[in-house]
Amino acid sequence: MARDGVPVSPEFAALVMRHLSGERLNVRGECARLGCSTTMFYKYAARARTAGVDGFYPRSRRPLTSPTQLSGAVEDLILKARKGLDEEGWYAGADSIRFQLEAWRDGLVGTDRGDGQTRCGLLDPTAWPRGTAVPARATINRVLDRRGQLPAVPSRRPRRPGHRFEAKKPNALWQMDGFDVVLADHTTVCVLHIVDDCSRYDIALHAAGSENGADAWATVQAAITTYGLPARFLTDNGSAFSGARRGWTSPLTEALTALGVRHLTSSIRHPQTCGKDERAHQTVRHWLDRRPAYATLDALNQGLAGYRTINNHDRRRQHLRGLTPAQRYQLGPLDSPDGTNGPPTTIATKTVQPNGTILIDKIAVGIGRRYAAQSVTVIRQGQRIAVIDDHHLIAELQVARGRRYQSANKHAKQVTAKS
Repeated sequence: MARDGVPVSPEFAALVMRHLSGERLNVRGECARLGCSTTMFYKYAARARTAGVDGFYPRSRRPLTSPTQLSGAVEDLILKARKGLDEEGWYAGADSIRFQLEAWRDGLVGTDRGDGQTRCGLLDPTAWPRGTAVPARATINRVLDRRGQLPAVPSRRPRRPGHRFEAKKPNALWQMDGFDVVLADHTTVCVLHIVDDCSRYDIALHAAGSENGADAWATVQAAITTYGLPARFLTDNGSAFSGARRGWTSPLTEALTALGVRHLTSSIRHPQTCGKDERAHQTVRHWLDRRPAYATLDALNQGLAGYRTINNHDRRRQHLRGLTPAQRYQLGPLDSPDGTNGPPTTIATKTVQPNGTILIDKIAVGIGRRYAAQSVTVIRQGQRIAVIDDHHLIAELQVARGRRYQSANKHAKQVTAKS
């Protein structure tokens, strides 16, 4: 018996060919003998009349038209978006490609950042097919797979369920760590990286000669000047950040504690605690790998400034529901050490008078004659003040109004300027 889509029997094929040759046949009776319908007989007769013997072979069941299938033009735009993102040094997953396509659909064009770099993914006025919807994430992955753009990844063991934490507010938790970068002359330098846990906003990216306490505090100080105080500050156990595991208190911990910021450290050999910062390092490294090595620290810092602007303001994130880190950070509400927005944080440099005092709100604050004629950093939030020499805390106090002179409460572990 012959069935549609299945090779026909020799008897059925011979019957069809006899009919096409002009032989008079009892078609109904012959079909009943072979166990097939007359409809099928005449269908194969029409095929054989047009295609000859090939008409007896199975045909594809694929529909002749697929109205919902992506056009070749859209598939080409998907590949173009992936290529542009990759060449610029950004990850080109399905979510990033979809955000890129939405930007093209909305007519966004490239904006020069001042260093020859354009918006993330080389946005340009590419004509998006009018009336065409941006494909879903799964569709983009199927197109990439069909075009051979998805690398083969071995199967992984399923992840064990674990606790995933995320700060509820911007400035509720900052994470800080450093990673090495090699300059053009093969000198290894360190990039100090601060990330806001809630919004993934790059608070700071600063290249220094090494991971040391002085540069770490300078980076934190600059971040506080711009963004205020975080409620908590998370680092690993590097000696530039913390000495808690070694039996001593680091200058960074002293300064943060004086400002009311809780300094947290990760467990030993457990980088997952600072996982968001570690993941942010990968993105920066990937971006740097697509560029020639920088010649100097200043050139590297200039490049990192361009990266930080694009990453914060142009790169939309799936886990932020399509917002950029800057948009999520600006949504707030911003947290602070006391749980409220609080007064703004200010940082100023003052020169100690010969009598060992500095002037704050017309109040002479005594910090000690040993610091006479030296420059100190004064960090202030409301009436709470911390005085720091280099990156060492030397005094902390609450300013009492209505007094002409006030002696600062010296820190228990006060150090000299030479230390």
